Amino acid sequence: MTTRKDGYRVAVVGATGAVGEAMLEILAERKFPIADLAALASSRSVGREVSFGRKSLVVDDLATFDFSGWDFALFSAGGSVSAEHAPRAANAGCTVIDNTSHFRLDPDVPLVVPEVNGSVLDDFAGGGIIANPNCSTIQMLVALAPIHRRYGIARINVATYQSVSGAGKSAMMELGQQSADRFNFRDPEPKAFKVPIAFNVIPEIDVFEDNGYTREEMKMHRETRRIFDDADIAVNATAVRVPVFIGHGEAIHLETREAFDLVEVRRLLAAAPGLKLVAEPECVTPMTHAAGKDAVCVGRVRQDLSHPKGLNLWVVADNVRKGAALNAIQIAEYLVAR
Repeated sequence: MTTRKDGYRVAVVGATGAVGEAMLEILAERKFPIADLAALASSRSVGREVSFGRKSLVVDDLATFDFSGWDFALFSAGGSVSAEHAPRAANAGCTVIDNTSHFRLDPDVPLVVPEVNGSVLDDFAGGGIIANPNCSTIQMLVALAPIHRRYGIARINVATYQSVSGAGKSAMMELGQQSADRFNFRDPEPKAFKVPIAFNVIPEIDVFEDNGYTREEMKMHRETRRIFDDADIAVNATAVRVPVFIGHGEAIHLETREAFDLVEVRRLLAAAPGLKLVAEPECVTPMTHAAGKDAVCVGRVRQDLSHPKGLNLWVVADNVRKGAALNAIQIAEYLVAR
């Protein structure tokens, strides 16, 4: 990718959504070198204003936007939108970083968490599509990468506790409304989910596949193998939606290939980029450690009493930031720095 002294031309697709808004916020916070910035969305959002630092941007129509001469397009507007417009942007010479699941398993599209496998971009010439992994996969692999590099991981058993922000703005509004309904002795009406989410947990995220696992659970299985470049890792996931606004939690139980030293494991986690090790007895929670923050936080690091090579961890992260918007921008930063 050509270095531009005057900055890069960046388009944010899905600028009115929760992730799109976070992308604009993070681009401003991190002072990404921008010469020109476009906020894009569907025709029904054209003319709305979105914030970029202290500035306001008017939303343009994605369907008629010409990507010629633009350096980056950050997509977060749904898989069908990416399927239609991401190739169009890439063919115009723009580097697309796509936050949907549409391209993640395409062998010709890099699937990247910069702290874990950023080096796969070292030969990326610019112009083309790069896939952002699933939010739950990202935070899990940031935490597990240093362990996998040192000891190897044979098996991962993970239960996720995923916030409603992962289902978009309407789901967040639904949690708020249903909570108010409960307090006022009204029966909540589910729309974003099949059943009420307020004061409830729902062990179903995305649709079920033929094997009885949901697509969300299989994303973690397939994406982990691809990002770690290790087809032998066994990943068993149970994905659960919980009544939390922002921040995913994960209870991870893994088995290493080589015997590990718990003191060294903690040292590796403490030194890993993008990761914050929280020492006991501090309680790691999505609200206090993840929401609005960039780091993936890990705590409850302990030997599994049921297996000699078993290790337990509790991992939280802001799914809108590191699980989506921040990871995409870090990919762009990696390309710019390289």
